[in-house]
Amino acid sequence: MQRVCFQLQVKPDRIAEYRARHAAVWPDMLRALASTGWHNYSIFLRPDGLLIGYFETPSLIAAQAGMADTEVNARWQSEMAGFFEDLGDQAADTGFLVLDEIFNLEDQLAATSAGCGLTSTTQNRTTP
Repeated sequence: MQRVCFQLQVKPDRIAEYRARHAAVWPDMLRALASTGWHNYSIFLRPDGLLIGYFETPSLIAAQAGMADTEVNARWQSEMAGFFEDLGDQAADTGFLVLDEIFNLEDQLAATSAGCGLTSTTQNRTTP
């Protein structure tokens, strides 16, 4: 599963409305996201409009392509286009800046455990 973290910038004068729109996303949009591979999807927003999103997917390219094929995404992106800075002619769901993952606790724990032949449950056991 690919973990995707991305960044966008919401226009300062549109932050309150952006929050309100995401408090009640259309049910057909929610279903489209889930069915096209956008799992464990969260959006975080700083008071100045810095937006950080995170989701897990088998494939970012496939997830974006799947959404591009839905009618609801075309409507949603059209309504959301005016909320963001610096996207040019791209939609928010394809124009975001993907951030590089440089650390993941579970991955490193798994690698450490695999290298030692121990699991996290056996590492803390004492032998009689």
